[in-house]
Amino acid sequence: MMKKTLMLLVLGGLSLAGAQSAQTPTEAPLRYQTGQIALLGGKAQLSTGAGLRYLDAAGAREVIVGQWGNPPEAAEDVLGMIVPAGLEPGTEEGWGVVITESKDGHVSDKDAAGINYDTLMRDMQAATQEENGAREEAGFGTVNLVGWADQPRYDAATHKMYWAKELAFSDNPGEHTLNYAVRILGRDNVLELNAVASMGQLPQIKRDMAAVLSQVSFTPGARYEDFNPNTDQLATYGIAGLLGVAAAKKVGLLAAALLFLKKGWILIAAALGGLIRLRGRRARA
Repeated sequence: MMKKTLMLLVLGGLSLAGAQSAQTPTEAPLRYQTGQIALLGGKAQLSTGAGLRYLDAAGAREVIVGQWGNPPEAAEDVLGMIVPAGLEPGTEEGWGVVITESKDGHVSDKDAAGINYDTLMRDMQAATQEENGAREEAGFGTVNLVGWADQPRYDAATHKMYWAKELAFSDNPGEHTLNYAVRILGRDNVLELNAVASMGQLPQIKRDMAAVLSQVSFTPGARYEDFNPNTDQLATYGIAGLLGVAAAKKVGLLAAALLFLKKGWILIAAALGGLIRLRGRRARA
């Protein structure tokens, strides 16, 4: 069996700790959908396009819990999952894009042009190293945020942002982990897409995520430009906060790392932007 990683972002930050599951994965038939898919009750839409398939919340739960071996809590807020055609997500080579929603309010993009992503990465690397002491004291492996696997880019015309991080875990030294993230800004929310795989899968995921970017959008009335400052909530962070550090500082989470151990699982509610990371095992095909 091979360790895999699932990251569910609450505020778009980074906080990681190694853990192993003891649950035996189960499998059930998956019902894939293709074509036009309604999300958020019709407030957003997805077109799978060629080479991609969609799983609804129930199907995503089967993958996350049944096949990847994460606890049920990991799938509670998942809207669905995008998976490549021709690869089953439960196999060693398989991967999926987990879809969730952030309801923190309308994220202003006024700070987008002034962000120094190299400085931001150094801040996140330093914060990750600071947390390693607590991880080791708790009996878990350390984490190294290697750097950007794909530097953040924000498209002001479509209000979409994407980036990728390269991570290394001390308890899995032979393989670095890729976390590829897409954020689509809406009227009063953010649609979050996160793919986790090995670094060797970066070219394929980068290609497929580019296709996803062009095929996911909010519908009229829920779009970024539909924001009404008189009635809609404004988020307490901007574009930099989507990556974690700014948001974490604003909500006072930077120094807080909350560890919950339940039935052999480790749940990290985190310091850097409240990311929940759940690490389990996936069955070898």
